[in-house]
Amino acid sequence: MSELFKGIGSIKYEGAGSKNPLAFHHYNKDQVVLGKPMKEWMPFAMAWWHNLCAGGSDMFGRNTTDKGFGAEPGTMEHARAKVDAGFEFMQKLGIEYFCFHDVDLVPEADDLKETNRRLDEITDYISVKMKETGIKCLWGTANMFSNPRFMNGAGSSNSADVFCFAAAQVKKALELTVKLGGRGYVFWGGREGYETLLNTDVKFEQENIAKLMKMAVEYGRSIGFTGEFWIEPKPKEPMKHQYDFDAATSIGFLRQYGLDKDFKLNIEANHATLAGHSFQHDLRIAAINDMLGSVDANTGDLLLGWDTDEFPFNVYDTTMCMYEVIKAGGLKYGGFNFDSKTRRPSYTHQDMFEAFILGMDTFALGLLKAAAMIEDGRIDAFVKERYSSYESGIGEKIRKGETSLAELAAYAEEMGAPQLPGSGRQEYLERVVNEVLFG
Repeated sequence: MSELFKGIGSIKYEGAGSKNPLAFHHYNKDQVVLGKPMKEWMPFAMAWWHNLCAGGSDMFGRNTTDKGFGAEPGTMEHARAKVDAGFEFMQKLGIEYFCFHDVDLVPEADDLKETNRRLDEITDYISVKMKETGIKCLWGTANMFSNPRFMNGAGSSNSADVFCFAAAQVKKALELTVKLGGRGYVFWGGREGYETLLNTDVKFEQENIAKLMKMAVEYGRSIGFTGEFWIEPKPKEPMKHQYDFDAATSIGFLRQYGLDKDFKLNIEANHATLAGHSFQHDLRIAAINDMLGSVDANTGDLLLGWDTDEFPFNVYDTTMCMYEVIKAGGLKYGGFNFDSKTRRPSYTHQDMFEAFILGMDTFALGLLKAAAMIEDGRIDAFVKERYSSYESGIGEKIRKGETSLAELAAYAEEMGAPQLPGSGRQEYLERVVNEVLFG
């Protein structure tokens, strides 16, 4: 196999003082942070669909980037060329994982059996590359949103035939995930939602989605899948209202249908902000419910209001992300998948490398600053003190469930009126964050 990314060698760590655009300035994979190497806190993954497939097209214009990698798109030769390009790319960056949709790997045929044959062929080739390089699969999934058959969703479709086709895709994608040793399997319900309630039976559709997920769990376990299943919350786009709106909504859905023992969440930064939350919020909600599974590492443009999938560059955001991940004890099966794509005018192969360097460095710096916030201790100490009234007396009885409404009412009557709660000191705490980041 000839080198595809000529002139670009292995990306090394050179430190914060380096001006080399093809070097890491903060990501030092073996540097130990709070007892673990960086690479264990942040198992980075390449998204097959964006890095090897996306060509910079948008609703107003065609591709600006050549992702042919020397082959004709739409052919199995191109599928193999993407494998070669992907593994060379990951090796040069030191990325140890990848994620995929089924139809990222091969061109979809008109016949399902032929598509599956192509998938078998290409995953045989991927397996060889994995053995040669030590690169692993983080997670797999099925694309059940691009083809016109899924215009009304997959599990939520009004067509039983489409539901069956979706089930067939999930079955095959699970088999491929097991074959490639994937640590997780994702459901992204991009069209599992509705445009108008005038033609929608919400209860019917949600029950069917749950049925599809239950069958996936049963089949996955039967073929030896021991990892986690994940839902990736997103509130809208392409549907006006999607059933997996945010972390809290998705957790409620999983619990309602008894799926919470097998499923956790794959939290994406851009999706959280589309739901009107911060990235940190959805991570916190997932973590406190023991539902934090994996992370799609990207960012959106708040001025545009859609899923722009940009590479993360805001150190404040990544600091708050890693603060939550550290507090949660890290990710058991998941990792940090760059569900990100270069901007339309960033069309060269070097741009691809520089984008990943940006993302990996930004998260590495976020990890260092989050660890510094925790070691500083002022924020944790303030939060503990803020709730200290529940550590003794009537507050302790409330927490332990050793009181009643009548006793609390009697306590309140004797007290007369409570003093105002202590100051939240938000501005002070924000200054503490700034001191850690820039002080």
